[in-house]
Amino acid sequence: MQVVVVIPAYQAAATIRDVITRTQGTLPSAQIIVVDDGSTDGTGDEGRGTGTTLITHPRNRGKGAALRSGIRQATARGASVVVTIDADAQHPPEEIPRLLQPILEGRSDLVLGARKRDQAMPISRRFTNWLSATLASRIGGQPVRDAQTGFRAFTREIAEHVQPAGNRYEYEANFLLNALRAGFRVVSVDVPTIYGARSHFRAWGDTWRMARAFARHAGRIVAGAT
Repeated sequence: MQVVVVIPAYQAAATIRDVITRTQGTLPSAQIIVVDDGSTDGTGDEGRGTGTTLITHPRNRGKGAALRSGIRQATARGASVVVTIDADAQHPPEEIPRLLQPILEGRSDLVLGARKRDQAMPISRRFTNWLSATLASRIGGQPVRDAQTGFRAFTREIAEHVQPAGNRYEYEANFLLNALRAGFRVVSVDVPTIYGARSHFRAWGDTWRMARAFARHAGRIVAGAT
């Protein structure tokens, strides 16, 4: 099984090398693709010379655009499984094998690293996290515990079949909802998350984009999956 890890990165010079090193230590045989999405703080320089493939966007285009570039390159490099992990060290790379296990066992096509909605999660995120997970579960007819997580593992089939719209955070929502609507099996795995890094999520603009992503499935939300 060829695993390719995709790391979308923006203004992550302080953390990207640590994420790369820990990922390499956890999965020595995996290929790693870093997508520097127009950073101005030297993120690309930190990622260069680490044994990874570096893709550089000349200007910031958004997390979704970075993921699209990385996933496209991953399939071109023969990935049978793609892992996506954020560059800000909020996702422990040491948990990647746990995300891969349900795919290895043939139980899942897409595995979500689910964060607990406890006191470690900022209170401002708990409600939106719960709401998006509830709506995604109803749309897909499968239990989804964290619809907003960027820590995921999925098969090549999904990577080729699911082509979501959007260049920012709505890309991840569309990816999950499209995979659910297509009937792919989704499993959630509990993972710890370390908060503290500055989020690039734009409260008004990105929340609106996320709301539109779910609104496209309003019929399923009302009637449920059939």
